[in-house]
Amino acid sequence: MSLLTDWLQVAQKGRVSFQHTGVQYQSTREQLVEATLLREEGSLSDTGALCINTGKFTGRSPKDKFIVEDAITRDTVNWNQFNQPISQEVFDGLRDKMLLYLFQQPALWVRDVRAGDHPEFHLSIRVVNENPWSNLFVANMFLPPDYSLAVAQPDWLIIHLPSFLADPATDGVPHAQFSLLSFTSRIILIGGTGYTGEMKKGIFTVLNFLLPHQHQVLSMHCSANKGTTGDVAIFFGLSGTGKTTLSADPNRQLIGDDEHGWTDEGVFNFEGGCYAKVINLNPTQEPEIYGAIRNGALLENTRFFPGTQQVDYANKSVTENTRVSYPLSFIPHACSPARGGHPAILFFLTCDAYGVLPPISQLSVEEAMYQFISGYTAKVAGTETGITEPVATFSACFGAPFMPLHPGVYAQLLGKKLHQQGVEVWLINTGWIGGAYGTGSRIKLSYTRNMIEAVFQRKFEGVTKATHPNFGMQIPTQCEGIPDDILLPWKSWQDENAYQNQSNRLAKMFAENFEQYASGVDENIRNAGPKLIP
Repeated sequence: MSLLTDWLQVAQKGRVSFQHTGVQYQSTREQLVEATLLREEGSLSDTGALCINTGKFTGRSPKDKFIVEDAITRDTVNWNQFNQPISQEVFDGLRDKMLLYLFQQPALWVRDVRAGDHPEFHLSIRVVNENPWSNLFVANMFLPPDYSLAVAQPDWLIIHLPSFLADPATDGVPHAQFSLLSFTSRIILIGGTGYTGEMKKGIFTVLNFLLPHQHQVLSMHCSANKGTTGDVAIFFGLSGTGKTTLSADPNRQLIGDDEHGWTDEGVFNFEGGCYAKVINLNPTQEPEIYGAIRNGALLENTRFFPGTQQVDYANKSVTENTRVSYPLSFIPHACSPARGGHPAILFFLTCDAYGVLPPISQLSVEEAMYQFISGYTAKVAGTETGITEPVATFSACFGAPFMPLHPGVYAQLLGKKLHQQGVEVWLINTGWIGGAYGTGSRIKLSYTRNMIEAVFQRKFEGVTKATHPNFGMQIPTQCEGIPDDILLPWKSWQDENAYQNQSNRLAKMFAENFEQYASGVDENIRNAGPKLIP
């Protein structure tokens, strides 16, 4: 530990000495871009955004994420395939090897930041990067430090070294890449992967442990915005369901696009930026995101049109998970500070590739709890090797890989707040209608925006609603500007019997997945699940 302590003290003291030791502290975005270009690790797009490649890994590596099992975590963490235990001995060994590796690097980029735009519920973080573009991501995605606190040492430390590879034979981890969290040491170690999202999701995991467990604050994998009257809406959903796109509404202030907390006073953003998917980005449909890709933004794993510096957003030759990070301030009408009151409306977003769920429906509190614990979406054919038809994906609380506590802890907090605040809950299917993937078509983004706007304007009040035969949710039968047969999914299928068979199939998947949680929830929540129709 002395090596770590000494290094932290040096990093805290010597803002001048950084210039002499090769450590660059709190570099500006311009300096980080310049350093990346000088090291030939990136290039500029025609809009001024920095374009880089994250290397072998273009997404998270959840099977290589571990939490140290210690006195803090042993009886509190919900150990599973996402929350994998590792010993303190293994953690300490890799920490010491990484620190020795640090001192061998000709340059390092160090940044003090903050997670949590709230005066009480936040973390101070020091991040150490071996690449300037990784540090640019940190500058974009986290909040500036609060120097008025005069913290002697940060609450947490992240060491991110993509070129440092573990030796599985001796280091106690299964692969060369790893992400290790220690709540006793308050350190996150990331090695062997250049994917920047590992840093933000590491801190999200920390907050998802601390806030509900210690402060009864609900931590959420969601986006949030608010209207001109201050009315707040939150959008839960897994990657690819539309959280970032739908919350970037030109008529509403953006609070944040991915990670939030819900206190007794309202909601607040954990981050200082946005991390948006840009595959097939369209300036007409997503003008706010498109306009944010400028000087200071960081594009990951995109490609240019041949012979130009213009990004080809349809190009998925490297990955479909092309991304951009940028400060929240790059979005017009961004909310500062990034906070709001209690939500009036909650949306669950799902991309249903089976074509079963309606484009919009209203849920009771019990149905909302069931859907929250289920966290359903679907992968489609072609997105992963071996997938030839839609595959149901259930991720508890719409973020299982980042939720170290039992899903029931988060669900209990959510249910309490829904009852207390009288929140409306709506399920939005951004996936397929008129048939499953390969037969039907994906619902138009303009239709989805129209339906969400109708919720904001209370246009569904007094509209006749139909009950879904399997899932029980209430479906509006009319929405201005939307064909009626789109709203009732069985009407948009050519064969209603085929629809009912598909609906039964999906209902069975829900029931089988929920069995693992059934013993830990109230009977009224269990009964809110879908029913099979003979």
